[in-house]
Amino acid sequence: MRSSLFEQGHQEVQATERFSQQNSQMLRVALGEDVLAVKGSMVAFQGDISFTHEGAGSAMKLLKKMVTAEDNPLMRVSGRGEVFFAHEAGYLFQVELDGDALSVNGRNLLAFDAGLQWDIHRTKGAGIMAGGLFNTTLTGHGTVALCTVGQPVLLDCRQQPTYVDVQACVAWSANLVPQVVNSMKMSSLVRGGSGEAFQYAFQGDGFVVVQPYEWKPPSANTSS
Repeated sequence: MRSSLFEQGHQEVQATERFSQQNSQMLRVALGEDVLAVKGSMVAFQGDISFTHEGAGSAMKLLKKMVTAEDNPLMRVSGRGEVFFAHEAGYLFQVELDGDALSVNGRNLLAFDAGLQWDIHRTKGAGIMAGGLFNTTLTGHGTVALCTVGQPVLLDCRQQPTYVDVQACVAWSANLVPQVVNSMKMSSLVRGGSGEAFQYAFQGDGFVVVQPYEWKPPSANTSS
């Protein structure tokens, strides 16, 4: 049997690291310690693996998940073997946390070490008009896997104020405290606006990751 499918570039990549990428759009995790992943992100596995629903862990965290759009149902992946994760052919990136923290748009979160602490936080200034904006903050020592729509850009916020569309923002260093600003005049909003009314405003010693795609607000996803 012959096919370009059997070329080396399509073969499973063996690696010594716990988190490794098979290619730019598929992640391989070697299990030993558990990993938490967004439900539906598993595309294959090898070995003796189990998948269980991961609860919020506390009443306060459960309440946050119930009243926000940041409700990514998580699953705990346990056992011995390898698990492969992907999401709609998005581009994958790994971030190693060394006691620091990362704030992530829940729709860009793929998987992370179960030993990391996570919680949901509301962005300052995100009122009713902004639809309420919440991100998942991960803290501790371990790996976080992100998934972006298209190739992202990393912006340095130290030199000047940085403004990012709230639906295109992937993640930022959690030491930054962004605010939500409205760049449109009220007269423009009355006329329908430009669709670019709300941005995250960043400034300080840190970075923000932006993808070349804007998620639809949760209300737009559920409307018929």
